[in-house]
Amino acid sequence: MKRYALVGVGVAAGFVAALMMFPAVQGATDLSTYKRLDVFSDAFELVRANYVRPVEDRELINNAIDGMVSSLDPHSSYMDAKAFADMQIQTKGEFGGLGLEVTMEDGLVKVISPIDDTPAAKAGLRTGDFIAAIDSTPIQGMVLTEAIEKMRGASGTKVSLTILRPGTKKPFDVTLTRAVIRVESVKYHKEGDIGYIRIAQFTQRTDSGVEKAVRELKQQIGGGLKGYVIDLRNDPGGLLDQAIAVSSDFLNGGEVVATRGRHPEDTQRYDAKRGGDITGGKPVIILVNGGTASASEIVAGALKDHNRAKVVGLTSFGKGSVQTIIPLGEGGGALRLTTARYYTPSGHSIQAEGIVPDYAVAQGTDDDTASKILRTSEANLPGHLLGDGAKKAKQTVARPAPGKKYDDFQLAYALDLLHGGKMAAASAVKSADAN
Repeated sequence: MKRYALVGVGVAAGFVAALMMFPAVQGATDLSTYKRLDVFSDAFELVRANYVRPVEDRELINNAIDGMVSSLDPHSSYMDAKAFADMQIQTKGEFGGLGLEVTMEDGLVKVISPIDDTPAAKAGLRTGDFIAAIDSTPIQGMVLTEAIEKMRGASGTKVSLTILRPGTKKPFDVTLTRAVIRVESVKYHKEGDIGYIRIAQFTQRTDSGVEKAVRELKQQIGGGLKGYVIDLRNDPGGLLDQAIAVSSDFLNGGEVVATRGRHPEDTQRYDAKRGGDITGGKPVIILVNGGTASASEIVAGALKDHNRAKVVGLTSFGKGSVQTIIPLGEGGGALRLTTARYYTPSGHSIQAEGIVPDYAVAQGTDDDTASKILRTSEANLPGHLLGDGAKKAKQTVARPAPGKKYDDFQLAYALDLLHGGKMAAASAVKSADAN
């Protein structure tokens, strides 16, 4: 059976028989399990015989599986054959749609992060926005996979989203044009004598993109290169193996991340390759915010714990659970099932806690009330897995000094740190929750 780690059948008799085999394989002896499966079989037959319209057996079974899995936590779900194929295309860095990483909350679709240079990002959608309707069809009552399917479509076609934005009194409509999205997961340029590397998502091409960025920035800047800023803000994550490979690009061995599952034997440790630091030990600053999730949190946590990088920004999303993609057989789609939690090298649980920055820095001059309204995190999602319950520290959040304007205050702060850190003394500060 193939399994893919991410940092997401016929008639009733066959379905029930397959389910009845599962507890037997696991060694379960509770006969009440079989009685409950009889109840499911009865319900299935009643629905297909008496519902107001004919319903395909496949539709009922797919929805039953999805309901069973999606009720476990916000990241477990069932993918039918088409959704499974779409997921495999997406991890290769090219797919069709709007460019949104989303979850379901309170019956609405919630934006975790828009992907750079996609229709969603260009339309101004933000982390924390809620999608209430698609082409005037309310989201309420849809499962997440159905809502995602409605947002997809042929490249060049339009779709209207009704947006609820915290802090905005009225919902508003945004019309987007669907596109074939080719995720350029790594972008880079020089900021004077500092190399800036933006990682938008962890796809199969990310590590090679980082290696190319470091190589070309060395050539562009030359011997005066002072260090690198790695921008992971609003990076929703992606493939675990790419997070490990990118971490290895800045480390000379040591643990990157550990996963701990239900059983002690499920624990796994992933190490960086020895002598893997391709920067020659140059200083590194990592930028994070509430949209930094999953694989990007693994990279930030690994480099922070090894004292290889300083982290600047606001506490990350806290998506520290492992989803394993388990194919269900020919034509049966796959399960995206939460199977473990991520832990940084120091043993810190990322789940529902996130990566706390070394330097808490706001993006702008917005007050605490607005920041808290717009902030989103794993800990706010209904049904989320708990972390280790570590106490959250209070941090002093740096903001631009009165009268000072910045296009990107967090980036300016990071660049200043690499040049000696004079900006900190001139910044306005305010005590606030770390997240």
